[in-house]
Amino acid sequence: MKSMFSGPSAPRQATPGAAAAGPAGADLIKDGSDRSFAVDVLDASRTVPVIVDFWAPWCGPCKQLGPILEKLVKAAKGKLRLVKIDTDRNQAIAAQLRVQSIPAVYAFYQGRPVDGFAGALPESQVKQFVDRLLKAAAGAGGAEADDLMLDEAVAQAKDALEAGDVATASSIYGEILQVEPTHAAAYAGLIRCLIQAKDYRRARQMLDQTPDAIAKDKELAAARSALELAEQSEASGSVAELLERLAHDKNDHQTRFDLAMALYAAAKREAAVDELIEIVRRDRTWEDDKARKQLVKLFEAFGPTDKLTIAGRRRLSSILFS
Repeated sequence: MKSMFSGPSAPRQATPGAAAAGPAGADLIKDGSDRSFAVDVLDASRTVPVIVDFWAPWCGPCKQLGPILEKLVKAAKGKLRLVKIDTDRNQAIAAQLRVQSIPAVYAFYQGRPVDGFAGALPESQVKQFVDRLLKAAAGAGGAEADDLMLDEAVAQAKDALEAGDVATASSIYGEILQVEPTHAAAYAGLIRCLIQAKDYRRARQMLDQTPDAIAKDKELAAARSALELAEQSEASGSVAELLERLAHDKNDHQTRFDLAMALYAAAKREAAVDELIEIVRRDRTWEDDKARKQLVKLFEAFGPTDKLTIAGRRRLSSILFS
């Protein structure tokens, strides 16, 4: 990550709030620039976490968020630093970090981004964000702190992917893999990004080239199931067409099965599970338990702690053992 940013430091430009920090807060809150980023953020984050606030003078929400960040950084009494970057004057760093809207906040620690959020969150949520950084930096040391930061980054990437922001998720997963090439959750997450982008060929290549150290990890098994389901659902046909065919014959299990996969392809996971469970309810042994086996594959792709997996397994069991 450090090689992405370079250049000598530049004189700071005044921004609202930062100057008001006064001598006591001068080292904790400063204005950054494209040129000073490596020193102000990357180098400084080797000692304590550094929060980077991307803002602009015309941005109303930025004016709400900025004072909250400054207040919390000051309250941390030296355990955090804040660098404020005006995106109108410093577009290079914003572009490299893929800042698409402001306010946008990134947290750096040990020279790399570890957490972040977008938008003017309420103070309670910003405090939670700050508390996570303080806990990671002060409550754990060495490899344990690194693991905690990586876990936070994985969670952030997962949230982005679930929200449909494939670009952000891919970027975060990629950063994690630069630090730890055999991080199973990040490796599987990047595969899921490719699946969501319908780049099945590259997803298959990544699976085939999985490092031996994580080849048998449950995260990779789930990603493999997700890819197989995605490839299968591509050939299922349209939901409307399948619904029309099923309306003429409620016991056309193959059409209902295809409908389930078409619904899965349309990101209607619960509806897909409903249709497969309906097949099991009507004919438990249809085509050598085909519907039940497909449900198991869906649950594996969703993950064992997914609410739909838990509810679906319960419903399936009630049918099989009734």
